[in-house]
Amino acid sequence: MTLVKSNDATTCGKPMGPLDFFWHLTNLLAVGLLFALVATAGTKLIWRRALAAVAWRRLLRASGGAAAGVTLAGLVVFGRDGRMATYALMVLAVAAALGWTGLRRRA
Repeated sequence: MTLVKSNDATTCGKPMGPLDFFWHLTNLLAVGLLFALVATAGTKLIWRRALAAVAWRRLLRASGGAAAGVTLAGLVVFGRDGRMATYALMVLAVAAALGWTGLRRRA
């Protein structure tokens, strides 16, 4: 299977190399992962006492996974990235992941 860039006039029809694929994937996930980082920092700042025992990595892994999952789901459902509905769902998914991971009651 050869991936082909479709919107780039200079390389139209040429196969996408591994480095191009890496940068496309990085740019696809960058917004979600940056949002997850900012949301995790804000959550740790606002609820610092309640989240004192919860590690940064755990919160970031949960929120980053939620953001990446919603981004990929939005790409599949809408056929392209960057839709406002995808970003709205990303906010809800990251909030739910942070709440579930950090603020739920310990049994």
